[in-house]
Amino acid sequence: QVHLVESGGGPVQAGGSLRLSCAASGRTFRRDTMAWFRQAPGKEREFVAGIFRSNGGPYYGDSVKGRFTISRDNDKNSVILDMNSLKPEDTGTYYCAAAPTIILSSMFDYRRYDYWGQGTQVTVSS
Repeated sequence: QVHLVESGGGPVQAGGSLRLSCAASGRTFRRDTMAWFRQAPGKEREFVAGIFRSNGGPYYGDSVKGRFTISRDNDKNSVILDMNSLKPEDTGTYYCAAAPTIILSSMFDYRRYDYWGQGTQVTVSS
């Protein structure tokens, strides 16, 4: 059974930092594209960052460029999202996702991903 489990969310003040982790199990994800999405109440799921296998990319949503960094450790079957200079608008549930086969133009579309974690809440206060 495939599992993606996120951790590291929580409350933080604006300007602060958090590190989100995603641990994968049940199959190897080293050939998959891994990504982070987020969703705020009443809004559509939004692409945050993505990374191809062998660390290709990475790619970021416009709202997080220069502040967030995605990385992966294929040996540990995990992906990390380092978030700095957090803003209240970064608040939401953050999801880890994996896609075995995806092209660049589809990376930003949450519907292209086959595996999802349960999400971890990030709340940034002003």
